[in-house]
Amino acid sequence: MARQGDRATKRARAAGRASTAEPNGAEEGRATPGRPAHDGTGAERVAAERRRWERATLEPTIAHSPERLARFVTTSGLPIERLYTPADLPDFDYLRDLGFPGEPPFTRGVHPTMHRGRLWTMRLFSGFGDAEDTNQRYKYLLAQGQTGLSVAFDFATLVGYDSDHPIGRPEFGKCGVAVSSLRDMELLFDGIPLDQVTTSMTINGPAAIIWAMYIVAAEKQGLPMHLLGGTIQNDVLKEYTAQNTYIIPPRPGLKLVVDTIEFGAQHLPRWNPVSISGYHIREAGSTAIQELAFTLADGFTYVEACIARGLDVDSFAPRLSYFFNAHSDFFEEIAKYRAARRIWAHELKHTYGAESERSLWLRFHTQTAGCALTAQQPEVNVVRVALQALAGVLGGTQSLHTNAMDEALALPTEKTARIALRTQQVIAHESGVVNTVDPLGGSYFVEALTNRMEDGARAYFARIRELGGVIRAIESGYIQREIADAAMRYQREIDDSERIIVGVNAYAIEEPPDVPLLRVSEESERRQIERLTQVRRERDNEALRRRLGDLRAAARRDLQDGPNLMPYIVEAVREYGTLGEIADVLREVYGEYREQIIV
Repeated sequence: MARQGDRATKRARAAGRASTAEPNGAEEGRATPGRPAHDGTGAERVAAERRRWERATLEPTIAHSPERLARFVTTSGLPIERLYTPADLPDFDYLRDLGFPGEPPFTRGVHPTMHRGRLWTMRLFSGFGDAEDTNQRYKYLLAQGQTGLSVAFDFATLVGYDSDHPIGRPEFGKCGVAVSSLRDMELLFDGIPLDQVTTSMTINGPAAIIWAMYIVAAEKQGLPMHLLGGTIQNDVLKEYTAQNTYIIPPRPGLKLVVDTIEFGAQHLPRWNPVSISGYHIREAGSTAIQELAFTLADGFTYVEACIARGLDVDSFAPRLSYFFNAHSDFFEEIAKYRAARRIWAHELKHTYGAESERSLWLRFHTQTAGCALTAQQPEVNVVRVALQALAGVLGGTQSLHTNAMDEALALPTEKTARIALRTQQVIAHESGVVNTVDPLGGSYFVEALTNRMEDGARAYFARIRELGGVIRAIESGYIQREIADAAMRYQREIDDSERIIVGVNAYAIEEPPDVPLLRVSEESERRQIERLTQVRRERDNEALRRRLGDLRAAARRDLQDGPNLMPYIVEAVREYGTLGEIADVLREVYGEYREQIIV
């Protein structure tokens, strides 16, 4: 968890700020006190003119035509003022707070030309049935102009069980592709040169095992590790607070993440070994501020654990990446991304001592909000996804996934996946929003909202620090309660029609959805089980027994000083050890995590 410096409050802003920078000048962050950027006379003139406008123009209008609502707020509950002027940024300093793209504080983006120079990587989160089904979908999407792959895994895979395990059979291939062994991974990327595409894999509890399968599958294509580019989500901390696809308890789970970060720094210079994910925190019901705060807090925890391992921050921080949600509150989402970049850059430099500018870059992938999709009138989801994707682009994302309109009902069909991809392509090539860098920069509203997002995140940082850090906050249930309370408030607002969801609590129709749905075939499951049985029969089981024994012995050593487990996992994968068999070794040594009841 990031530590904050001792110092006075920056300013008496209405929302207040508990800031972390030391007051040593502009380069020390936004928190420098006593440095107004605007000429006082000009600010006073604007304030006086605003009062005149309110008396002469606004009040007569409201008297005969009241505003639609008594109170306007963001999705996170932040009040939205009627009008924003320089008075809402009383100490705004362009160089300190905004700067230039590609330079600290990176509010405007991590690259000087942003999307003028290179468009974001276009991905669709794809996977269903067995490896052969999904391989065909990948080839189709690449042919349609997708520029990177994003792998969705089924439930058994997410929780570290083989496809023939009783816990996984009922959910086979429904929320993603089933991967139980190296043979599945080989088929998943058959005919796809892994040195020419980047691959993102959304897997967390068993991430190290799945990553090892990808690495060995690439070796079998003749590709050494250092040529591989992509991302493994591998953010186990948020599993305990949001998605719940964990295997082992938080402390050994954190140790295994550090193992992967260290292994990546040593062997895979183009790979992001962890994608610190706010997406699932948001899908669990958090506000945008909570998503920002809890995600960055997890990121700081990984940084601190790697430094405790003895790693130099600049040896691994440039390959850490983030994964954020794009919800429907357009400007709040954009402000969230901008605040995230600014906070990360400041903390990496001033709290963790990073010297490389690349370490200060918060690079992130964005996915449109699955929780915002409606089963009612699913065609309307095309509009929602377009607005959410546009927010991600204007917020400066490096990679983007757009949901298909039918995903509230089933896995996307080829047609709906193609429409989701075309949405990105229209934004990229027809909208014009990519032709200038950070087109909303300098907006009084956006800059004020960015400040408010940072304020809210830092308040959460302070509370988590008081609790003893992220793991203690997880163990106490604090983060889980905050997310649950936010989810309950949001749902209550919908139920009471205080928040309108088109097609759900307003503008509803009685027609059932008329969208063809994708079904996972029984043939896919039959192929998967037969393949798994064949792998177990034909591999060298004695060699595998030795490799699993080596992994068990290594895992039993002290958590802090024990060896990096990644080489042991890779060797077990080479012998075609299955996902469940390798995960069972970890369960045996560390125990299986059971979520405590939060009241």
